[in-house]
Amino acid sequence: MQTRNKPVILLVAEAVTLAHFARIATLAKALDPTAYEVVVASDPRYTDLEAPLGCAFHPIRSIPSAEFAQALARGKPLYSVETLTQYVEDDLALLDSVKPDLVVGDFRLSLAVSAPLRRTPYAAVVNAYWSPFADTAYPVPDLPMTRILGVRLAQKLFDTVRPMVFALHARPLNRVRRRYGLPPLGSDLRNVYTWGDYTLYADIPEVVPTRRLPAHHRYLGPVLWSTHTPLPEWWSRLPEDRPIVFLILGSSGQADLLPMALTALSQLPVTVIAATAGKIALVDAPANAYITDYLPMDIATRRSQLVISNGGSLTTYQALASGVPVIGLCSNMDQLLNMGAAVRLGAGIMLRAGKASSTSLLEAATAILNNPSYAQAASRVGQTLAQTDAAQRFRDIVAEMLRHGSNPSSDQARK
Repeated sequence: MQTRNKPVILLVAEAVTLAHFARIATLAKALDPTAYEVVVASDPRYTDLEAPLGCAFHPIRSIPSAEFAQALARGKPLYSVETLTQYVEDDLALLDSVKPDLVVGDFRLSLAVSAPLRRTPYAAVVNAYWSPFADTAYPVPDLPMTRILGVRLAQKLFDTVRPMVFALHARPLNRVRRRYGLPPLGSDLRNVYTWGDYTLYADIPEVVPTRRLPAHHRYLGPVLWSTHTPLPEWWSRLPEDRPIVFLILGSSGQADLLPMALTALSQLPVTVIAATAGKIALVDAPANAYITDYLPMDIATRRSQLVISNGGSLTTYQALASGVPVIGLCSNMDQLLNMGAAVRLGAGIMLRAGKASSTSLLEAATAILNNPSYAQAASRVGQTLAQTDAAQRFRDIVAEMLRHGSNPSSDQARK
């Protein structure tokens, strides 16, 4: 299919959440189509939110988002050996069809098998708080254990067993690598999540610092994305005389928290704009709430004084880029880690979804709206983000990888 007069760049998203697809779609658009043959591969569940892609698209299978969320909620390994093996076979068929000069993946863990098998240079996009070179304190997720024992006791227990938990979660990919004749990546889950010829952190060091990074680990910067859905008809009628709160729990948030959040915010002199991601039908919404399925995040955050989200990096960085503080209603570890960074910077408040109540959310929203230090901190982060060009960094890294090929320490180089 390709004329091969241009390098072929394949970008693969594991679309179990919108964020992974969104970052890949954004990075694909950062590449010059006159210089590269750009191909995106993903489960098509989110493609309607990013139409048109502007490049070739190959559908591949990802496990259902509900299955992924259930595994997260139970603290179980996200993928079985059987699932990862099927992913590898799907990847190999994709690589044989596209024949890329470089593959970029966002949480497609199976590429740590398929890419070296096809001797294709591979770059993994991941958040820096999963790096083995980050001094990360890992909070206990919102697990059944947490709800039974309470956060404090559950955290003590989790700190003790975390290395074993990480080893359990790393085991499926290690087994699949052995099955295909590749060495295992060890028992540290962070090595599983970040393995690649290049590792690209979708963060900035001011938000998530690391230390002594290897040369092939690079800060890419946050990959900002927004839906291109039209604004709802009520957008032009929003009141101008009170603060606007943007409520968006995302594709991996707990939609059943939306009614509670709306009830809490109905007690404040604010206007609420809520995006449900089509996950819940809200009836009898409070008078101060305007509700739709999707809102363009960039436009909505710029108009808001506060964002309330599930604590995921996609929404958090979009808010901070607009200088807007965030409340994160977090449940899984990724959300807790991301919001932990915002809290340390003074730009947000983190609530555990399993313990959040109308009262605690009301108190958090009141604190942020009444204390300008949160907005000031968010503005400082936004100024730093304004100096970060993830698209240009990505173009530079792609050009470098094409010049040099795989990292000398990778599986491909050892063959």
